[in-house]
Amino acid sequence: MPLRAAVIGAGYWGPNLVRNFRSSPDWDLVAVCDLDPARAARVVGDRSTVEVETSLEALLARPDIDAVAVATPAQTHCGIALAALEAGKHVLVEKPLASTLSDATRMVDRAEELGLVLMCDHTYCYTPPVQHLRALVHSGELGDILFVDSVRINLGLVQPDVDVFWDLAPHDLSILDFVLPHGLSPLEVSARGSDPIGAGNSCLGYLTMPIGHGAIANIHVNWLSPTKIRHTVVGGSRKTVVWDDLNPQQRLSVYDRGVDLELTAGTADAAEKRAVNVNYRLGDMYAPALPEREALGQMVTEFADSIHEGRAPLTDGRAGLRVLAVLEAASESQRRAGAMAPVALTDLYAQRHGLGQPVGVGVGLLR
Repeated sequence: MPLRAAVIGAGYWGPNLVRNFRSSPDWDLVAVCDLDPARAARVVGDRSTVEVETSLEALLARPDIDAVAVATPAQTHCGIALAALEAGKHVLVEKPLASTLSDATRMVDRAEELGLVLMCDHTYCYTPPVQHLRALVHSGELGDILFVDSVRINLGLVQPDVDVFWDLAPHDLSILDFVLPHGLSPLEVSARGSDPIGAGNSCLGYLTMPIGHGAIANIHVNWLSPTKIRHTVVGGSRKTVVWDDLNPQQRLSVYDRGVDLELTAGTADAAEKRAVNVNYRLGDMYAPALPEREALGQMVTEFADSIHEGRAPLTDGRAGLRVLAVLEAASESQRRAGAMAPVALTDLYAQRHGLGQPVGVGVGLLR
C-alpha cells in the first residue's frame, strides 16, 4: 500500500517535491501546507484531490498522513521536524538539515528515540552520475583516492542570509559523504572567502580539507562567475573520473591515466633516502552509458523503502549532521583568516553517544 505524505512549504523547492510524490507509486500525496493558501493552491492545481492546509498543527494532527517533506527556510527546519516527529510522522528535510549543528543533533536524536525515519534531501546523491561514481569508488576500480577537485560556480543568486559556502558547498559535501568509502570525516578544514562586491557575506571562496591517507579535497564555490560550471575530478591511484554535470552526452569520463612511483631502496637503512622514478601512465578513457532520470524520483522511492524496511535511508539525518559540521568549521576557519578549524560534534551528541570530548572529533564517528 502506498504511504501517505504531505509537503510543507510551496515556495521554491516544494513544487518539485509535490510533483515527485504525486507521480510515485510508493506515495499518495494527501496535502500541501503553506501559510499562503493561494500559493499552495497553485502548486496543487485545479483538478486535484490533494488538500490545502495553512495550519501546521492541523496538518500534523491528521491521522491520514504517515510522513511529511519539509521545504521551508533552513531556520525553520528544526521546529517543524521536531513537531512532526512528536506527531509520529516520518520526516524528509531539504538541505541543509538545519541552520545549526546543535539543532540538527536534536532532530537526529529525537528521530532515533522515537524509531522514526529522518532523511535529508541530498538530491545529487540520487543522480545517475553520482551513484555510478560511488560504485566506481567502492568497487576499488579507482584505487586509493588521492584528491578531489570540485568547482561549482555561476552568476548569482547572492543570498542575503548565508554566504556562498552555506549556499553551494552543501551539494559538494553531501556528494563527498556519499561517494567516499568512509564518508565525510575530516578532523579540520580550511576556508577562505571574499566579498569583493560588499554584499555582507562571502560571495566566492575555497574550502580545503584532508580526506584521509594524505588525500585532499578542494571545493571552489562562486556567485560571481559569468559562466556556470559544475565540474568535479576524483583522482585515484589506478584511475581518475571527471564529472561534468553540464554535459548530458558525457557526464562521466573514466581515465586510465596517472602517475606511478617506482621506489628502489638504496640500502636497508630506513633513514636513507630512496630513489624515486616517476612514470606517467597514459591509458584509455571510456564514458559509461548513464540513464536519464529525475533524482527526486529516486529520492522519494528511497524514503518509502527506508520506512517500509525499517532502516536508515542512504542520506539519513547523520549525513546531514556531517555536512553541517564541516560548514560550521568552514565558518570558523573564515573567522581565523583561513587557518584550519576543527570539525566538532556538539556536546549533546557526544554526551548521549559516549564519544567524550567533542571538539576536534572527526565527523566520521557519526556514521
